Amino acid sequence: MRIRLVATTAVAAGALTALSAVPAQAAEYDSALKIRGIQYDAPGSDSNRCSGGNTAEEYLTIKNYSRSTTVNLKGYVVKDAAGNRFAFTASHTLQPGDYVKLRGGNGADSDTKNVVYRDNCNFMWNNDKDTIYVYKPSGARADVHSYTRSGSDPDRNGYITYHG
Repeated sequence: MRIRLVATTAVAAGALTALSAVPAQAAEYDSALKIRGIQYDAPGSDSNRCSGGNTAEEYLTIKNYSRSTTVNLKGYVVKDAAGNRFAFTASHTLQPGDYVKLRGGNGADSDTKNVVYRDNCNFMWNNDKDTIYVYKPSGARADVHSYTRSGSDPDRNGYITYHG
């Protein structure tokens, strides 16, 4: 009996270790809304000035991967590893297959141009590494991805594609 118990305990411990070793970006969430890609490093020299800066060239693309459900972004929250956050406070609907680019800087939000501005001229995403979290209005995670410049962006162009 003792040998079986030890063996069973070792197998269970191994399974728990394997589960805890799974990186955050490997989790697949039951959500139609997912991160399609991120331009984490704006082209050119970083300048977070509201006038003449390039903050708007940094963006996160979020896509509705549902085949039949329209998603209203109102109440969704996007965060990074440091706790920087953006909350969609206005209604912005994504039809099935539609996407939105969440850009830095200031500008006019537009359903027809698929853009929402953070109205903040500071960069949100780190150029070396970061983690992106998308939360549903209920507080449940919709999607999460981590990146590093060296491991996730082999061509080093500052853009990474996720759910294609």
